[in-house]
Amino acid sequence: MERYQFQMGSVRGGLATALDILTDALALVGQHGVYCRSTRQPQYPAMDVRLVMEQIEESKGLIIAAMQELKKNGAS
Repeated sequence: MERYQFQMGSVRGGLATALDILTDALALVGQHGVYCRSTRQPQYPAMDVRLVMEQIEESKGLIIAAMQELKKNGAS
């Protein structure tokens, strides 16, 4: 987190750290999805795994949008 805060400022650095954490969580959930398959659609992960992945992706999108807005406005 300190590295990101040094590079981007405190607010954007904190958001970048949160983005990294969400990316790691998404990778872990994706790995879990390989083993937890839907019984009705075995080619897809279980519904709960898919929902968690969607929520993480949406959260990442919100953080990215906030970082872009901060950069555009010149805030750090």
